[in-house]
Amino acid sequence: MNDANRQDLVKEKYGAAAKRVTEGGANLSGCDPITRDLYDASQTAALPANAVSASLGCGNPTVLAKLQPGEVVLDLGSGGGIDVLLSAKRVGPSGKAYGLDMTDEMLALARANQKKAAVENVEFLRGTIEHIPLPNDTVDVIISNCVINLSGDKDQVLREAFRVLKPGGRLAISDVVVRGEVPANVRKSMELWVGCIAGALEENEYRQKLTSAGFGSVEMEPTRIYQVEEAREFLTAAGLDAKAVGPLVKDKFISAFIGATKPAAGSCCGPACCK
Repeated sequence: MNDANRQDLVKEKYGAAAKRVTEGGANLSGCDPITRDLYDASQTAALPANAVSASLGCGNPTVLAKLQPGEVVLDLGSGGGIDVLLSAKRVGPSGKAYGLDMTDEMLALARANQKKAAVENVEFLRGTIEHIPLPNDTVDVIISNCVINLSGDKDQVLREAFRVLKPGGRLAISDVVVRGEVPANVRKSMELWVGCIAGALEENEYRQKLTSAGFGSVEMEPTRIYQVEEAREFLTAAGLDAKAVGPLVKDKFISAFIGATKPAAGSCCGPACCK
């Protein structure tokens, strides 16, 4: 599948998801168990119900990013806006939170949620994460929640993230990661089971891409590990022996918090900025 087709499929999927929430207020569970129990009640109590219902992430980057008052934050693939609204509260009136999404339906939902939440220090932008519509050195922190794995050109996404971060700025994202090798047929079935995992990078490959884009201080911390027991019924229906598959996938499909830093001005970084 080429990048254009992949992007069209993602846009169609998330456009339909936004429509379901807008029309019926239903919780989206198509990526369970990835999307389950990511936010506690103290975070979601003050948010519009549709912002919570439309969450399709795999982590809670707004907490892990350790946002500070006055910072400018950008959420790549902001969906219904839950992480943008939470970020806006954390950075306060002196800061700002941008949300970037390519899906008109999600942008409309996010802006409606912003209005309901009466949060002013937020701006939602239309565009793709491969071509961020912001100038160089614009934001302090980039967050993202189970979106970069969906891109067909992850190197371009990371280069763009590096470009728009201020020197000394940081990447603080949640994404799905594969640890080590997994047989192709098993991986395909696991991806179908948790649809948000499709396109996930192997851990070391993710680290290499971040370094190639110019980032330093790369860290990767598991936040949820998906076990074969959870997928037993699905794998059996797919014609696989769950008992035999178990050792092949044990501890290999995870959600992780991925952190990295754009070196401060004047310091040498990597091949992307020290040419």
